[in-house]
Amino acid sequence: MELAVYTINGEDTGRKVVVNDEVFAIEPNDHAIYLDIKQYLANNRQGTHKAKERNEVKGSSRKIKKQKGTGGARAGNIRNPLYRGGGRVFGPRPRDYRFKLNRKLKRLARRSAIAYKLKANGLMIVESFNFSEIKTKSMVALKQNLKIADKKSLLVLSEPNKNIYLSSRNLPGSKVVTANELTTYDILNAASVVFVEGALELIEKNLQ
Repeated sequence: MELAVYTINGEDTGRKVVVNDEVFAIEPNDHAIYLDIKQYLANNRQGTHKAKERNEVKGSSRKIKKQKGTGGARAGNIRNPLYRGGGRVFGPRPRDYRFKLNRKLKRLARRSAIAYKLKANGLMIVESFNFSEIKTKSMVALKQNLKIADKKSLLVLSEPNKNIYLSSRNLPGSKVVTANELTTYDILNAASVVFVEGALELIEKNLQ
């Protein structure tokens, strides 16, 4: 498959790059995408939720009333979960939500996400570039030139670039990652995915 290459001014260079169909044009696997995104979201959960149970809440351990003869139900101490201020029954406890997936499945999920984005015309290739200084204005101009200023975008670089990353940090709906950091969630969460030309080789190497 051939994809057109654009400049950062949004102009067609007239060149085309040949990409591997096994990475960019496969038949998407929805279940693989579901599992990968489920793992991504689960791995980002803090899992620090905690509710106090009856042995942890503050309160006297004295028996509230006598066992028999009152005409009502038996009652223990004030920390009983049935009473206001008592402990919670089977409340949440700190836990780790992370789980593992096979590497092949995660690669399949990312290839599937890229294929979906390509079918929806939400993928673009630009020439490798750099910003001479850290300026949000430079990133705003780039998005305007590529006609994605009003869209949630993902810019994929071949290697970390401090100037580009910091120039985009203040822009809502704009994210910059390297090819090695690319995730299924990031691809599908963006309306437009922009690959820097130099990142294509790394992406094909990682996802084949």
